[in-house]
Amino acid sequence: MKVAAANRLTDGEAVWLSANGVWAETIQAAEVAADKQAEAELERTAKAAVAANQVIDLEFIDVELVDGSIIPIRLRERIKAAGPTIRLDLGKQARTAA
Repeated sequence: MKVAAANRLTDGEAVWLSANGVWAETIQAAEVAADKQAEAELERTAKAAVAANQVIDLEFIDVELVDGSIIPIRLRERIKAAGPTIRLDLGKQARTAA
């Protein structure tokens, strides 16, 4: 399973492509591609956003679903989804919805 991750061009915020084609600020809103056909569609939509200068640094990351939550496989991507590891009062983990 994969999700599309990038950084929003206007402010550098880590974002994930959601099912409605909007770049969401939380990984839990991401569209999860469960097969090759869905991955191809996700890639097409995400690359169009790069071409339109909405996002940069596009990546397709491996995830798993654990009790309905989207969890990145790699530690690097888990940190990106949560925010800085040295200040828990900053970043995504400091937001009430995180």
